[in-house]
Amino acid sequence: MQSIVIAYLLTVALFIPASGWLTDRFGTQRTFIAAIVLFSLGSLLCALSPTLPWLVAARVVQGIGGALLLPVGRLTILRAYPRSELLKVLSFVTIPGLVGPLVGPPLGGWIVEVATWHWVFLINLPVGLVGVFAALRYMPDLRGALGQKFDWTGFVLFSLGLVAVTLGLQGLGEHSISAPVSILLVIGGLAAMAAYWVHAARAERPLFSLTLFQIPTFSVGILGNLFARLGSGAMPFLTPLFLQVGLGYSPSAAGLTMVPIVLGAMMIKFVAERVINRFGYRRVLVTNTLLLGGFIAGFSMVDRNTPHAAILVYLAFFGICNSMQFTAMNTLTLGDLDDARASGGNSLLSVVMQLSMSLGVAAAGALLAAFATPILIPIASDVGSSDVLHTFHATYLCMGALSALAAGIFFQLGRREGPTGPAAVVDQS
Repeated sequence: MQSIVIAYLLTVALFIPASGWLTDRFGTQRTFIAAIVLFSLGSLLCALSPTLPWLVAARVVQGIGGALLLPVGRLTILRAYPRSELLKVLSFVTIPGLVGPLVGPPLGGWIVEVATWHWVFLINLPVGLVGVFAALRYMPDLRGALGQKFDWTGFVLFSLGLVAVTLGLQGLGEHSISAPVSILLVIGGLAAMAAYWVHAARAERPLFSLTLFQIPTFSVGILGNLFARLGSGAMPFLTPLFLQVGLGYSPSAAGLTMVPIVLGAMMIKFVAERVINRFGYRRVLVTNTLLLGGFIAGFSMVDRNTPHAAILVYLAFFGICNSMQFTAMNTLTLGDLDDARASGGNSLLSVVMQLSMSLGVAAAGALLAAFATPILIPIASDVGSSDVLHTFHATYLCMGALSALAAGIFFQLGRREGPTGPAAVVDQS
């Protein structure tokens, strides 16, 4: 399982940096359709795989398509609509995108129970076919500046750094690689990223221009995304595990229990624009980041005596807070990008989201392992339920604290600063 998951994650990390240049070169429609076709082809190859190495190779093909889908779709929105409507549009288009997380866990559990694992991949084929026809009919074919050469040196340095850091963090969190090798990978990856930074400062057209960080809202948004998503990135890994191992839920019951998170996320999208416009980005992000950290830490109060209905309500409120955070952070990060820097800034945001997810999962896995050691928790021949719950509760408290610390980053914004505020004036000058 680890090789299958890591192959996909590393491929996504490797190709996300190239998504902006590919979109500028071949257009949003053709790149998006190619991404759907590659993802669907990879799904078919996964279903037909006779051995594990074949399945891993098929996941690489699937990962190339997956690396392009989200960045290209978001870049199309960024270029098709004026910045003044970005908050409204991003909130609207996210709602159908939440149908996948809503339907996926219950459907996946049902498919595995009534059919074979192959159908988990085969179900992507009709969805991909519909996606291709919809993109051909409705998606605009937008392009960036023509004639720009691809920054191969920057791509190798940055992608090598991102893959090494991701692989090292996965090794530290899941213990799939020895700790010394994982630490070397993380340090080597950071060194490659530092080399890219020096290269970008000297190159005429780097993969990600350093002038992006001259935009105040982008700088705050990208750093806030990196640290505020640590807890959110860990939750899809941590919470199903907590429900099954800590609370004793069955896999299907755990999947259904996660549904209120998505329902809450869908509900808040209808009012997110009004809330942000009413209170401003700084107040919303500082308050919501603290609330999000509090909700994550609050899972430490849930035990086997907590009524199931109370858990469902709590997960719904967590979904509301989590969704508001993503909407505000993404709009703040992308709102002041001009057309020349839209593709690079959008791709860098996707990279940060991928890296933050890996950091969150690695941190949660490492904390679970640390709190479960005999040094911290006396373990007899078998671990009691109270010890298991203590391990999860301590991990939730730590992840909540890590997420809440990002409020200090968003506090650096001006009182009414945002994509339509002082930052936009700075960017235009």
